[in-house]
This record gives sequence, C-alpha cells and structure tokens, in this order.
Amino acid sequence: MSLSDIRYNIDDQPPPIALLLFGVQWLAVMGVAAIIMGKVVAALHYTDPAAQFLYMQKLLFLIAVSLIAQIFIGHRLPLVLGPAVILLVGIISSAQEDINAIYSSIMIGGLCLTVLCASGLFRYVARLFTARVVATILILIALTITPTILKLVLTAPGPGRVPANLLFALLLLLTMIACDRLLKGVWRSTLLVWSLIGGTLACAWLLPGTTATYQSGLPLFASMFSQCTAGLSVNPGLILSFLICFVALAINDVGSIESIGRLLEPPEMEKRLTRGMVLTGLTNVAAGLLGVIGLVNFSLTAGIIASNGNASRISFLPAALCLLLVAFMPPVVAFVWNVPAVVVGTILLHIMGMQLAAGLMVAFGTSGFTFQDALIISIPVMVSVIVSYLPPEVSMSFPRLLAPLASNGFVVGTLTVLLLEHVLLRRTAEAGS
Repeated sequence: MSLSDIRYNIDDQPPPIALLLFGVQWLAVMGVAAIIMGKVVAALHYTDPAAQFLYMQKLLFLIAVSLIAQIFIGHRLPLVLGPAVILLVGIISSAQEDINAIYSSIMIGGLCLTVLCASGLFRYVARLFTARVVATILILIALTITPTILKLVLTAPGPGRVPANLLFALLLLLTMIACDRLLKGVWRSTLLVWSLIGGTLACAWLLPGTTATYQSGLPLFASMFSQCTAGLSVNPGLILSFLICFVALAINDVGSIESIGRLLEPPEMEKRLTRGMVLTGLTNVAAGLLGVIGLVNFSLTAGIIASNGNASRISFLPAALCLLLVAFMPPVVAFVWNVPAVVVGTILLHIMGMQLAAGLMVAFGTSGFTFQDALIISIPVMVSVIVSYLPPEVSMSFPRLLAPLASNGFVVGTLTVLLLEHVLLRRTAEAGS
C-alpha cells in the first residue's frame, strides 16, 4: 500500500457521515477487545456481577481517556488502543495474590516505563530483545493463556453440556478461520465483531442456558468513582514479574507505533514514538490506580487502514467519546456482559492463534514463510494444547466412539492441520509453498 491509496491522512477530518462510520468501526474493534479481556480479568477477581460491571466501566473509561490523550497529545497517530495481552498473562499467573498487590505492581511497572522512555534509557533495554527473543515471547504468551481459554470454553450449565460446548467452540473457530480467508476489506478487519455477535446468537440458539442474563440495578449514568481505586500493596516478587511483562509490553508498543510510521511516513516520527510510549507508561500508572488491566497500542491498526484507506486520527474521536459515555452507563455494560463464556474463549483462542503465528513469522518470516503458513501451524498447536489439558472427567463425558479421538491432543491437532492445509487455507498454503 502506498500513500496515494490513503483517502484521509493523519490530520484530515472526514465528512460528517464518513467520520461517523469510521468511528463506529474503530468503536467495534476496541469494544470487542475490551469485552473479551475485561470479562476474563473481572471474572478472575470477582464473583459478584455488580463488581464485574464496575471493572468494565473503569476499563472503558481508561481506554476512552487514554485514546483521546494519544491522538491529541501522545503519538498523534491513528492507532487502536486496548488491554495488553501480556498483562493478562501476568494477572492470570498472579490470580492467587492480593488484588491490591497486582495493581500496585502494574502501577509501578507503568511508572518505570514512563521514566525509561522519557529519559531515553529504554533503547538500551530494547537491545536485549532480538528477533529470537521476541518470537519466543509471542509464542509463550499464546501458550501460557491456554488454561484460561479452556476454562472459558468448558463453562456450561451442566457436566453433560461440556462436549457440546467443545464442539461449538471448534465449529466457531473453523468458521472464523474460513471467514478470515474469504472476507475482504472492512468485513475482514472487523471479523472479531461479527464473530462476537454471530457466536452469541448461535450459542443462544444451539446451547440454550449458556448465555448469561445479568442485569444492572444501577440507573443510567451511575458514577463509578466511589470505588475506583486499588489500595497500595508492595510485593517485590510480583513487581519483578510485572516489570518483565512491561518490557515485553514496551516492545509491542514500539512495534505498533513504528508500523504506522512506516505506513504513513509522518514528520517527527522519533518524537511521536517517545511521546506515545511515555503516555503508554502514564496510562498504565492510571490503570494501576483504577485497579484495571493496563493498555497498549495494537499493531492490527495498519491492516485496517490498508483495507479502508482511512488514516485520520480524528476518526477515533467519536469512538472514544462513545466509550466514555458507555463507561457511565451500567445497564449498557450489563447488556454487553451477556456474551457467553464459550464465545469469549473461542475468540480468545483465535486471537492467540494469530499471536502464535506472529511469533513464528518473527522467527522464520525472512525465508519465504508467510503468515498463512504460520497460521496453518499455530491453530492446530493451540487446539492440540487445549485438548491435552482436558480434565479426565470431561474426556469421559464424550460418546464412547469418539472419546479416544476427541481426548487425544495429538490426533485432534493432526486432523486440524490436515483440514487447514487441504481445505480451509489450501490455496494460500500452496501459493506460499
């Protein structure tokens, strides 16, 4: 893609109708990321739906304010912002720790990132992260999160419903892969949105009782600030763990900002990078104070811009304002909260499959190894690991004829790679070979 293909550049303001439509698109992309990650983390911390809603309100508020700050003060680039997967790994791994210690560690990590980036010292830390190290980190993130994905997929009204959940998850995953192969343009870039909507509707029809029916008793525009801060608690081991996560987050942030820089070639790119990363650090300080997962810029933005030609940072403003509005509307948060856990788990599985593929691309992408090649390897690996983690009681609940097959991670992974290689991704695989 060249600059001549861009319809609206960084500082352009699209006409009102186009501005609204682009804003809805950015809202959909960031909203799905917030719903998926917010549901996972809030469920780890709280069993009370009201507390989970409050967590989502705070997360939406932070995303909205941080996005406005980035597009007008920070990097001033069109970049999607959302919860950081690497911090999700850190929170999951620390789930047994005191919640205040977890978010104090995120706050301290954000503060350290701010100081390193503002002082220019981060470039020395970045030298440690060679291509092999980055590839390994991307792969580890995907594999580390598989137990959480399995827990979400297995969430069912009764033990007898677990096999149906697994079958539904596999079919939804394969449908997403097929759609990613067949769809073009904006439809492909918003695939997660349609997967969330379609998966929820299909789940309500095929797996009745799986969809939650939580409702908020709070009125519209209820304030979240009466319970918005986490207490300070210092755990040195936990802080060290999150500091390592933050280095990986910073590498991700650099890659996201630079990918847009290479695509759009804006002036003063070095200053934009520094300001953007400093603001990312401050955003994570705020996340720790609010008691929610920290944020990072997403690298997928470049692909969306390439598909619709819209690189206007102003087009993010309607999305940010809408997120800010929803953050103070508990009934609306409760409505989106009713996405079934099996749908959340499947979408997260697809995202982690893409993450694993990205890791393989970093490791082998210089030798004619395409992203589709990496996807054909990564998805079966993720599915195989998920099946290998199945509890014995779940495996025993399969029909007698299918039990030896469905509970064998190697067999399921092998069948999945054959399906992708020769059916769903056949043409792309052949073209890349």
